[in-house]
Amino acid sequence: MANPDFFDNAGSISLADLADIAKATLQGGDPSSMITDVQPLQTATSDHISFLENKLYVSAFESSNAGACLVDQAFAERAPKNMALLITAEPYRAYARVAQAFYPQTIYSHKPDNGIHGAAHIDETARLGAGCEVAAGAVIGANVQIGKNCSIGANATIGDNVKMGDGCWIGANTTVQFTVMGKACVIHPGARLGQDGFGFAPGADHIKVPQLGIVRLEDNVDIGANACIDRGTGPDTVIGSGTKIDNMVQIGHNVQVGNGCLFPALSGISGSTKVGNYVMMGGAAGIAGHLNIGDGARIAGQSGVMRDVGPGETVAGSPAFPAKEYWRQLAAVRRLIKPKKGSK
Repeated sequence: MANPDFFDNAGSISLADLADIAKATLQGGDPSSMITDVQPLQTATSDHISFLENKLYVSAFESSNAGACLVDQAFAERAPKNMALLITAEPYRAYARVAQAFYPQTIYSHKPDNGIHGAAHIDETARLGAGCEVAAGAVIGANVQIGKNCSIGANATIGDNVKMGDGCWIGANTTVQFTVMGKACVIHPGARLGQDGFGFAPGADHIKVPQLGIVRLEDNVDIGANACIDRGTGPDTVIGSGTKIDNMVQIGHNVQVGNGCLFPALSGISGSTKVGNYVMMGGAAGIAGHLNIGDGARIAGQSGVMRDVGPGETVAGSPAFPAKEYWRQLAAVRRLIKPKKGSK
């Protein structure tokens, strides 16, 4: 599956070791058998491991030639005769662990041997930890503090006084300013962190309100390509630990996001909204400003949220309201417009 021009396979792994890595139970197969790679169900052969997460792919599972598969016990009886099964209640998470084992050197890895490129521009007051690499054209401003084993991509700009923890990966052509980030953060190419929030006192001349806060990223935050996170007006914009933000997402000034949230592409959060822990949004969903989104809330794709959402609540539509009610109303409308029998 992985193109060898870009990704290095770490080598074969035994079924027994894969079961340990995946936190799964091996069912069938020789524990000492070696698996060489991960592959989709449709293209896997006897020395590959695959996974089944979605029931839509059960038919592909039944006909797969994979030597092993990560699968829930509920589908085990539908496996091909010679397939070894790694039984787990979370096949996709197990697959992620296995794929990392085969390909530990991802694009987020730094290569300390590369060191500091001669065409990088680093202010003499900046401090970089051991093992960092800085690519050509990168600019690192005054009083910047960068932890150990960080990677700064080509033409990235790190503004004055920015701080980042160990193991951060900053993609090419990113801009990071007015920002303090924790450990192991990933900022994909083209992202913009710490620019002015959209703050104006409206009137005939729309007076600009100084944006005096910063952006704070906690540990293990992942920011997608061309995403924008504005710094705060006075309070900071905060992104909690383990939150993952997709490409082209906009987060306004003063927004506070909890831990472990997932925001897919084209979603947006307006200023001063507070988002709890483990909130999930669908693609192109938007949240208005000054709202409270409770822990574990779910926002359906393309929803427009204009009111508070309670903990664990799922909403859909624009304006968004409880998802079950939304789907019932949509079904009722469809029944109303359905042509009657015999009508033209």
